[in-house]
Amino acid sequence: MDSNSIFFPIITALLFLVVVLYICNKKHGKKYHPIGGTVLDLLINYNRLHHYMTDLAEKYKTYRVTSLFHADVYTSDPANVEYILKTNFENYGKGAHTHNLMKELLGEGIFTVDGEKWRQQRKVSSHEFSTKILRDFSSAIFTENAIKLGNMFSEAANSNQIIDINDLFMKATTDSIFRVGFGIELDNMNGSNEEGVKFSRAFDDANAQTVSRYIDISWKIKKFLNIGSEAKLKKNMKVVDEFIYKVIQIKIAQMQKSTDDSLLKKQDILSRFVQINDNDPKYLRDVIINFVLAGKDPIAISMCWFIYELCKHPEVQDKVAKEIREAINMNEEITNVAEFAARVSEATLEKMQYLHAALTETIRLYPALPVDPKICFSDDVLPDGCSVKKGDVVAFTPYAMGKMKFIWGDDAHEFKPERWIDRNGRFRTESPYKFTAFQAGPRTCLGRDFAYRQLKIFSSVLLGCFMFKLSDENKVPRYRISINLHIDGPLQIRVFKRSGLHNP
Repeated sequence: MDSNSIFFPIITALLFLVVVLYICNKKHGKKYHPIGGTVLDLLINYNRLHHYMTDLAEKYKTYRVTSLFHADVYTSDPANVEYILKTNFENYGKGAHTHNLMKELLGEGIFTVDGEKWRQQRKVSSHEFSTKILRDFSSAIFTENAIKLGNMFSEAANSNQIIDINDLFMKATTDSIFRVGFGIELDNMNGSNEEGVKFSRAFDDANAQTVSRYIDISWKIKKFLNIGSEAKLKKNMKVVDEFIYKVIQIKIAQMQKSTDDSLLKKQDILSRFVQINDNDPKYLRDVIINFVLAGKDPIAISMCWFIYELCKHPEVQDKVAKEIREAINMNEEITNVAEFAARVSEATLEKMQYLHAALTETIRLYPALPVDPKICFSDDVLPDGCSVKKGDVVAFTPYAMGKMKFIWGDDAHEFKPERWIDRNGRFRTESPYKFTAFQAGPRTCLGRDFAYRQLKIFSSVLLGCFMFKLSDENKVPRYRISINLHIDGPLQIRVFKRSGLHNP
């Protein structure tokens, strides 16, 4: 049986559905968004999905993608985004559809639930992220891991070795979130914890296999038969769950033995959730998985794309490095990475306005979460006048929005940190409904400041000490289709020491 005989009935059915939708729309006098394509088009363009959706967004600010069972709405219109995330927040949530797709990986965690379950987890998380204890503790951990990375880069510079920063940043941020979030030393960077390495690999693969469900209409059949991507997902989740439940047992045992209520029980985030519910390991497992997804991938992804853009724009890299060195008042010679890192503080980070702008520009072009779907809970009309139905998936598209000329101007596709700097040389913010990487409204990302702190500590230490160049200037990295915008495969870099840094 050839591919044409397989796809012909599917295409015919989809075309019939388009005609039916058009007739129904006319009959009921409702206005619906133009049809940008079908789920088959998404499958055909799966490996370049976000480019394809950007092309559609350039034609239509908001459009529909049809399948045999429903039509999904995708929007890059800031007015629609504000309406979904703020004005009519209660009508748009994760819903049963998203929960069913994600439940093997994320369970009942904050990214898959609505209502009271969401409010309870957000309340605890919001309190923890606002404490000075966590801020100081996390800054110390980020600095420790930045020094470890710096020492690895120093060795690479000494030996003229090409290194894969995609792998290194992912290991570093995994180590960070396990220390800050759960009080566990994973040591992925040095590879001393074999279980931790296996967990990280299984988690990343499960991430990609989970997101494929959004387009693969046969995933339930595969799950029932335990074949293909669903069989691989099941295998990876076994590795993930075994590791996480072990972490929970260790943490509960630590807290039961501890006599120091003031420190052990308040430093890391998991300790707080254990105090609330230490007799439900599944609840704690879901909390951990969601924090890993939020705290590991976005930082590593942003650092990789950031270094890539700095390599493509050496004048920006030099400007960032100059600002960092001026901020720490580097007048005398600094002999090693640890000595440089000791000068990085909250006060010096605050001076690094251009660094903040360059990081934000990276996140604009490469948002960690490229598409964010919601479910419409009751029939509604969006600000652009178009109708959406109960049960429709309504998604805003941060990746496509970051490249829209009607939002950012004719230079929207260019890496230009200056767009974030005001006349006084200070960082200026944009509407969160235009710059949607951290969401907005009641679901605004709680870890935004946490993320910027780690990004700025890593960047200031590494760019203050080293210069980076791509090992292959002509190679353009591709993204991997998963929940987050991972670089697919290695990102190989050459490292050179900046003047004044001696061998360790």
